[in-house]
Parts: sequence; structure tokens; C-alpha cells
Amino acid sequence: MLKYLKWVLPLSLIAYIYYPTFVWMADRWFAGDSYYGHGVLVPLVSLYWIFKEKNRLASCEKKSHFLGLVIFMFGALLQAASSLLRIYFLSGISFVFVLFGSIYFLFGKNTIRLIWFPIAFLLMMVPLPLLLISEITLKLKFLVSEISTYFVNAIGIHAVQQGSYIYTPNAVCLVGDPCSGLRSFLAFLCLGLIFAYMGRFSFWKRLILVVTGLPLAIVFNVFRVFMMTILGEIYGMELVSTKAVHDGGGIVVFALALICFLILKRKLEDSHVSVR
Repeated sequence: MLKYLKWVLPLSLIAYIYYPTFVWMADRWFAGDSYYGHGVLVPLVSLYWIFKEKNRLASCEKKSHFLGLVIFMFGALLQAASSLLRIYFLSGISFVFVLFGSIYFLFGKNTIRLIWFPIAFLLMMVPLPLLLISEITLKLKFLVSEISTYFVNAIGIHAVQQGSYIYTPNAVCLVGDPCSGLRSFLAFLCLGLIFAYMGRFSFWKRLILVVTGLPLAIVFNVFRVFMMTILGEIYGMELVSTKAVHDGGGIVVFALALICFLILKRKLEDSHVSVR
């Protein structure tokens, strides 16, 4: 019992220091228009990975390592700066560094070698600043609008893009934030990291899984906007703006992108087996 009690004070102190940060992250995770709905699952996935290594962790040699203290101090300084500047994003990043450094310092390189990725994966639960999300979303919307307009013109319907609006002779299609593809990209980035860690792939195949999410998100959101523009031109924007068509289309497009992502994963697995 005493060996567990000695952890109560430092863990309680960390929980107290980072409590406002955890509240901020939870608010962003569960917000109605959140890009980080997956955030609540990230710690659970990391805990699962660490739990799977429990036998190896129990048997490995535990020896304090000075580099862990350096990483811990960097995280502590980052937290001090984020507290002064009231930047919760930096505080979330600092929590991962403090956790990583603490484990490295107390238990050594053998322990950290087994669980470094589950700890680093916690970075995926930290929401980006809203200003940065707005900038990325805006650029992606313009890109999706431009490509969609090109394809609408390619099939013989005159279309003009102005910002995130696409004008056709009988309709005006607004490419909103959900159509930017950022939410899908973040979800696929998490999936790519999970598959890359759990699968037996070469480095380059792991990299492909991680970076594929962005082009997939853009391609399928272009397809969504293209179809919505065509439907709006033929049947009117009243149909397109209905919840069934607009939101349902988003679900269908994400499902198709997910299927393609899983097919890519399977192909990479099959090629790895054939090479072996």
C-alpha cells in the first residue's frame, strides 16, 4: 500500500496544476462544432497500449536517467509560460512533456522505450488554437471550392468561384467549415498513427498511413461539394440545404473515405506479407 501512497502527492499536484487545462480540453472535445471529438478517446487508447506492455514493464530494469529531468524541466518551463500567457494549447503540450520526462527520469530508458509512443500519442488529444484552426479551415475551404469549381465547369455547367462561394446559373453553393476536410483529416491522422504503431510495416509504409489522411479528406470533400453544387443547380438549393441531404452527404462521404483508408491499410499489409 505504501508504494502506491507515495505517488498520491505528485499525481495530485500535477492534477491540480493542469486541472484548468483538462477542463479546457474537455470543453473543446464536447463542443457542438468540435474538430476534436476524438480527443476523449486518445487517453484511453494510450492507456490500453501501456496496459498491454504491463508484463514487460514489470520485468524491465528501472534506472533513473538524467535526460528525463531535462525533459521534465522543459515541460515545467513551458507550463509556466503558458500560465503567464494564458495559452491552454501550450499547457496541453507541456503536460505531455512533463509526463514523458517524469517517467523517463524515474524509471529510465528501458521503460520509456516500451511506452514512448503511447505517451507521445497524447499530443493528439490537445486541440489546436482556434485562430490556427480558422486559418487552416479557410485555406482548405478555398482549395476545395477552387477544385470543385474546376470539375463543375469540366462537365459543362458554368461555375464561378468567389472565396468559398460557387456560383452556377441557378444556384449559389457555400462551402462551409465542415466541407473544408479538416475534421476528417484529424480523424484520419489519429487512425493513421494507430495503424502505423500497431501494424508491422516498414518506415515508409507507416509514413504513408500517417500522411494519407489529408489528400483523402480533400478528395472526398471535393466530391461532396461537387455533388452538392450539381444537385443545387438541377433541383435547387432548398433540397441541398435540408438536413438529410447536407448532413447525410457528409456522413456518406466520410464513410467512403474511411473505406478507402482501410483498403490502403490492407494493401500495405498484404504487400508487407508478400515481401516477407
